[in-house]
Amino acid sequence: MSTTPLTIYRPGLAVGRDAQVLHRAASPEFSGWLEHTRPAGGCARPIRLTGTIAAVDRNTGRITGKLHTDARPDRALYKACGNRRESVCPDCAWVYRGDACQVVCRGLTGGKGVPASVGRHPVVFATFTAPSFGPVHHRHVPRHTCRNRQRCDCRPAPCRARSNAGTCPHGRPAACFARHDADDPRLGRPLCLDCYDHDHQVVWNYFSGELWRRTKQAADRRLAALCRKRGIPFVQVVSASGKVRWVPPVRVAHGKVAEMQRRAAVHFHVLLRLDGVDPDDPDALVPPPAGITVDDLEDAIHAAARQITVTTPAHPDQPEGWLIAWGEQVDVRRINTAGGELTDGKVAAYLAKYATKATEATGHSSARLTPATVDDYADPEGDHVARLIDACWHLGRPTHTDMSSGAATVDDRQDSLDAKSNIYGGLRRWAHMLGFGGHFLTKARRYSVTFRLLRDTRATYRREEDDEPADTITVGTLTYIGAGWLTEGDALLANTAARQRRESRRIGREELAHEAWLLGAAA
Repeated sequence: MSTTPLTIYRPGLAVGRDAQVLHRAASPEFSGWLEHTRPAGGCARPIRLTGTIAAVDRNTGRITGKLHTDARPDRALYKACGNRRESVCPDCAWVYRGDACQVVCRGLTGGKGVPASVGRHPVVFATFTAPSFGPVHHRHVPRHTCRNRQRCDCRPAPCRARSNAGTCPHGRPAACFARHDADDPRLGRPLCLDCYDHDHQVVWNYFSGELWRRTKQAADRRLAALCRKRGIPFVQVVSASGKVRWVPPVRVAHGKVAEMQRRAAVHFHVLLRLDGVDPDDPDALVPPPAGITVDDLEDAIHAAARQITVTTPAHPDQPEGWLIAWGEQVDVRRINTAGGELTDGKVAAYLAKYATKATEATGHSSARLTPATVDDYADPEGDHVARLIDACWHLGRPTHTDMSSGAATVDDRQDSLDAKSNIYGGLRRWAHMLGFGGHFLTKARRYSVTFRLLRDTRATYRREEDDEPADTITVGTLTYIGAGWLTEGDALLANTAARQRRESRRIGREELAHEAWLLGAAA
């Protein structure tokens, strides 16, 4: 392939996108360039790398081939950014959503190394919500008559119809008689910004992960106590080092997705699967003992949600700390049972969709904030989101603890945020996420397969598709040189080719499924 440098039209020049497309398509290297960019095709801002790529024999370690990126089109290697957020890169989020769906599904039905027997384990789908930090505009449909909730056109009830509500201490109406549409921008906004407790909400977002961890522990302990009460013996497990432990005969594996509500408070959608313990193989996925049922799992979840609270450490603005607890709405539904309301496919698609979103529901989307950029988004007198960001930045200011009194005070001399001396310092780090610093999709180790396994499987498939030798691995010594396509025309060509490949795969899968159906019908 020719290594002659291309004359690239850059977006800053007064050249239209059509001219850029024609220039690239007319170049002799166009077919090679299109194949070269295939791994990043569709990505909004692919990573460009430069360096050396070597082919190494897996058995001997000998280098069988070497190629520098200067010999490749654009003198660079393109790699998809891999961002999970749909608002940042729709194509990479589409890939991530597919992987997330697989992770969730495999924990419900088995496959990809997970035994199919997990499909017979009791599973519930629980939703844990945040408490109220002040009245907000909301949309409630008391009775649905539509067939498709995604296109619901049912008439909602009045937002907050109160005949004797009057006004709040700041003189604003404490009632709302509007029947909000689904896309009404007022949804999730407080009726009174000054009455709303923005500080408590961002602290709740920040500590919600710890609240979930303790809730899960409480549910496990309640099930263990139930086993003792019903005479179900504990299981003796011997570790690899020879240490003997007695463990409960049941354990709960979970897959959890965090969703940001319109009011900018996170809530959790959690799949909880009841497993047993095999004393001969503690890592095996076996059914729970007959004495523990899905009813017991539901009761344990409800009891743990009511019981567990977290009191945060002292803060100069709140010496007694904040109380972190779940809201009143803790919904638990069964999956794949005779009277179950949900199926595994619906749940997997639902969770995968929210795994690619973050703060988009609130109307906010930004990168990590710094002292130089925070003023563009934070405002103590601004709208709801601006006040939340300001609360994160204000509460996360440097503090230190007075050892004589145990009180936390502001330390203006401390320039950096030390997480060990200031537990609230992370609020500044996660101000762009409105205080929530956890992952949007997490799971227990035993619940399902990992994202890494899915990515490795996809990479192996691509190597086989490209007829690469199975006993050869590729080792790259690469350096980052930039992000994004060189021109808008390049982005259009690469993304169009990616959509065409994806559409051809979809049609191929549908044809194979139709042929299989015809064969089954003929049999």
